[in-house]
Amino acid sequence: MLITRRTFVRSLAAATAAIPATRVWADSASRASTAAVTGTGKPITLTASDINDFRSSLRGKVLLAHDAGYDTARRLWNPMFDRHPAVIARCAGTEDVVQAVNFARAHDLLTAVRGGGHSLSGQSACDGGLMIDLSLMKDIRVDAQRRLGRAQGGALLGEVDRKTQEHGLATTLGTATDTGIAGLTLGGGMGRLMRKHGLACDNLQAVEIVTADGKVLRTSEHDNPDLFWGLRGGGGNFGVVTAFEYRLHPLESKLLDGVRVYPYDKARAVLEAVYELGQRAPDDLLLGVELLNLPPDAPHPGRAVALAATYLGDPAAGARLLEPLSKIGPPLLDELSAKSYLEAQGALTSAPVAAPSAAVGAPSYAKTGFLRSSSTELFDEMVRSFGALPDSLNAVLLWAQIGGAVSRVAPDATAFWNRRAEHDLLIGGSWADRSQDDAYIKALRGLWKNLERFTEGFYVNTEPGADDSRIRATYGDNYPRLRALKRKYDPTNRFRLNANIKPA
Repeated sequence: MLITRRTFVRSLAAATAAIPATRVWADSASRASTAAVTGTGKPITLTASDINDFRSSLRGKVLLAHDAGYDTARRLWNPMFDRHPAVIARCAGTEDVVQAVNFARAHDLLTAVRGGGHSLSGQSACDGGLMIDLSLMKDIRVDAQRRLGRAQGGALLGEVDRKTQEHGLATTLGTATDTGIAGLTLGGGMGRLMRKHGLACDNLQAVEIVTADGKVLRTSEHDNPDLFWGLRGGGGNFGVVTAFEYRLHPLESKLLDGVRVYPYDKARAVLEAVYELGQRAPDDLLLGVELLNLPPDAPHPGRAVALAATYLGDPAAGARLLEPLSKIGPPLLDELSAKSYLEAQGALTSAPVAAPSAAVGAPSYAKTGFLRSSSTELFDEMVRSFGALPDSLNAVLLWAQIGGAVSRVAPDATAFWNRRAEHDLLIGGSWADRSQDDAYIKALRGLWKNLERFTEGFYVNTEPGADDSRIRATYGDNYPRLRALKRKYDPTNRFRLNANIKPA
């Protein structure tokens, strides 16, 4: 199924290559020293005694390059990033995370934090540093009476959706069911419910975090409220979040969800019609348009345009709201239908969780930007530039509605600044042939160069790495406050592998 951001995620997964077999050595407790690097890239050596002491302090596992399970644990969803940490700490609970952060600080190690491992930019792993791996920390609890859900930092979207839906409840999360909740929520968290109930970070009631000095803090509107403000949109800059508490909302009835796919020569008409309808759409309706270059095994391979829609009310009422779009003409494919929330989310079945990196995608590239408004000039450039991409490149250009409840929160009420953005723009591509890496990345960068001038800031969950100018545009007037917060909670910039806010 094609739907908003999940189109990109699932299309990348379609091109997945086989994962190399895991390396196994008999002597897992290495007697030799281990080469590593500091946060600034300086080479250092971790002695066997250092590693053994670290191992003995954890309930979870410490993995080195020669250990069984290391290759599986280090792998990320995007195989463009084949990184080799010196040490991986597979944490079993909050106290393990404390020990890992203290170990990183004691040795000044470059530090990466992995929740779901879905980082498109590869920054939840690192070369030569410490990977703090939360993928074993998946406890999820629901208090149906109080409509609260608590999930550990290694939980995936689909796992939380399934648990909350057992009680007829849900909260805003993303649209790719194998994404981790941690990175998504900390960066804002867009999803099907956002126009009605706000972003994922807007639904946070409390957060448990291990800060750079190894302290465990509870944050909420009443506990460490300054840090709670920064965690709602400031990304992974302030520590390792070990648990999230979310406000939950009743959601038991079926909703209208899916896509209609049209020939590419209808792209301009689809964009205009969806924009016009979106200007008067109620909060229950979420709209988007996807320009697609579909793989050869798709029902209609080649370039196409898709209308994506979710309506949270009665499906028949949603269908009536979409009637003005009939002027576009008959679609090639119509997958708009009534379905359960879990079906819409792609979370009906449980994915295996024993192997944390089993679900690997294809080599991929993505860029994003927020749009305060959409113009005729933008639509013309989208259609023209996307049409100029190589025919062989599996690609998507997503123009997705925001607004609604997201826009009714003041930009300075949380760290998430871009409340006034009407739409989010995403470009992405994937491929199986690694010999085409340079050519396809060049083509996608050219596409982005043509579109970037229309954008302001970017969505850190999709593209965490960026230069200072883009970081400043992303956080806007909140940036000075975030820098001061960074200085207070992470003055040495231990947690820098993210959309990094440097300490003031």
